[in-house]
Amino acid sequence: MNRTLYKKFILAYVIFGIAGFIFLSTVGSRVIERHLTENSGSSLTREARSIASSQASRYYQEESTLQALYRNLSTLATYQDAQIWLISPEGEILLNTSEPLDTEDPEVITNFDPVALGSNYYSTGDFFGQFDTDMLSVMVPVTSNYSINGYVAIHTSLDDIYRQREALLLQVDLLFLVIFLFSFGILALFALTVYRPLQKIIQGADEYAEGNLTYQIQVNSQDEMGYLARTLNYMSGELNKTGEYQKKFVANVSHDFRSPLTSIKGYVEAIVDGTIPPEMQDRYLNIVLFETERLNKLTQSLLTLNDIDSKGNMLDITRFDINAVIKNTAATFEGICTSRKITISLVIPSPTLYVSADMGKIQQVLYNLIDNAIKFSNNDSTIIVETTEKYRKVFVSVKDSGIGIPKESLSKIWDRFYKIDASRGKDRKGTGLGLSIVKEIISAHNQNINVISTEGVGTEFIFTLDKAE
Repeated sequence: MNRTLYKKFILAYVIFGIAGFIFLSTVGSRVIERHLTENSGSSLTREARSIASSQASRYYQEESTLQALYRNLSTLATYQDAQIWLISPEGEILLNTSEPLDTEDPEVITNFDPVALGSNYYSTGDFFGQFDTDMLSVMVPVTSNYSINGYVAIHTSLDDIYRQREALLLQVDLLFLVIFLFSFGILALFALTVYRPLQKIIQGADEYAEGNLTYQIQVNSQDEMGYLARTLNYMSGELNKTGEYQKKFVANVSHDFRSPLTSIKGYVEAIVDGTIPPEMQDRYLNIVLFETERLNKLTQSLLTLNDIDSKGNMLDITRFDINAVIKNTAATFEGICTSRKITISLVIPSPTLYVSADMGKIQQVLYNLIDNAIKFSNNDSTIIVETTEKYRKVFVSVKDSGIGIPKESLSKIWDRFYKIDASRGKDRKGTGLGLSIVKEIISAHNQNINVISTEGVGTEFIFTLDKAE
């Protein structure tokens, strides 16, 4: 299977990690450095303003000497780990805590221009070329009577800021690693809860595509994946039922067409070879015609057989005489009954008995039951077909005195293709579909059919129909 989706997620995860690392190494580092620089610049500016307003102002007001100011600022500079300068408006470095005090020949800053600093209270760089490395510098004017007497400048190395940046960046990297590992856990959870079920669903779809409709997708979660799996399992089950029903439909067609075609073939051959005398041919030709008409009805009914359900839809419900249908159906077996000396006795209390049902399908039920009774009856025996009326229901009974059905087989006789014991029957080529067709038709009419059988004694099938008004 092509793991395209999974590869996409893995690729996205790797890209996320690389992009996050690059972001932290570049943008994140710059943001941290800028933040630290602003904080340090703000702190140094406050310190410079404090010096300018107090100690430096007293110097310019001649309340303190330059030497005393140097001593005080040197102590403060050591504490701050910085350099504190006192600069004249002309750029002379009057005081530098990092160097000995030189009042005779002070160093002059070339191109000194306080205006160049703009409105920023701090700057980074070499401070007008005074340092070999970049420094963080702040410069605050010393004013009195609205005039600038000089400037207090504080310089500190950026190395300390860089160290703080690296320390903070390390913490951020560790946090990112935790987030990355957490996202890996999410990816693993995704693989467990989404991708693996998706794999099983795809595998199931492949099995269905190959025709294995009995395959069950083993996803039992209560989320959308579980719902999808259950839906596909249900779909495959329904498709499998449809396929099996189609197979059963074809088997039903062959079974129901075989018997009338055999009857027609037998009578026609008997007429052709002279077994049936000319004076009796009209009678048997009528039987052939009846069988032909029944075949035509079977063709139409079998085409809709698989649409029959428990509600009885697709049935052509009409009012008809069940006694007449029994007589006509029994007459079709005259040939085989004569050859085996089997008698079909019709116990019909009244000349007519009207029921409400699908006549073609009920005729099919009678045909299958009588045909089944003949197959498993002994020669020189009697088959009784009886109709009775009770509780607005018509009961139709087909009873033989044949070999009977074993007790352990009674619950299985309605199953398609089930045969009790072909060696015990007279028709060893049976498909085992006759009784299943009977069951389906009767169930479609919302009626009941029962069987009473004793081995060696005989079998009786009884089904009900609604009596017509």
